[in-house]
Amino acid sequence: MQLAKLQKDMMEAMKAHDKARKESISVLYSAAKKLAIDESCRDDVPDTLVDQAILKELKSVKEQIDTCPADRTDLLEEYKARLSVFEEYAPKMLSAEEVEAVIKEKFADVIASGNKGAIMKAVMGELKGKADGKVINAVVSKLCN
Repeated sequence: MQLAKLQKDMMEAMKAHDKARKESISVLYSAAKKLAIDESCRDDVPDTLVDQAILKELKSVKEQIDTCPADRTDLLEEYKARLSVFEEYAPKMLSAEEVEAVIKEKFADVIASGNKGAIMKAVMGELKGKADGKVINAVVSKLCN
């Protein structure tokens, strides 16, 4: 995801007077800019950093939905609306089958050891940001057994 696209979409939401969408995109844009500043690449923000910021915010809003009290329907609706906007911009994640194929192809020597910790350490460097950690963990557990 390019930072310029986030900015353009945020402007379009402002022009359309879509306050909820504008605020959601603004959260993503701000998170990406903050991460870029932390990484010392303020002017030329790589797409990978933007994707990383989007995934972090996506995880955060999912946690907010999970921890929101059931009687706070107003907050729950706001979080769900924000989640739907975040999912539009989130990078496509690999499925369990794709993760398993990558692990078997690139990490066959590590899988042979049967050490789940060593396998996770090797695999996470390759698949971080490309697949959900829970999916990777499930696939690695399946392969170790």
